[in-house]
Amino acid sequence: MLLSSDGTRTPGTAALFAEPARKGGVPPWAGDFRPANSAGNGPKNAVGKTFTLELPDGSTGKVVVQGLKRGKGGVVLALMGEDAPPF
Repeated sequence: MLLSSDGTRTPGTAALFAEPARKGGVPPWAGDFRPANSAGNGPKNAVGKTFTLELPDGSTGKVVVQGLKRGKGGVVLALMGEDAPPF
């Protein structure tokens, strides 16, 4: 689920991954978010905006939408994590 600052909730599926930690830093993480069919193309004008990503277990993390990809399977938002990974 993607949560916008105005409280709008966009259901969907996230595929997340972590990269090796940099010396003394928080390990970077990123992923993709595919809005559910009922959510259409997801949040409007999302690229460059910060959202809260809520995982099924209730954990959350801040993400910035880096890009938008359209294909046969629908729309996919490319995400970059801002804080510690929520997984």
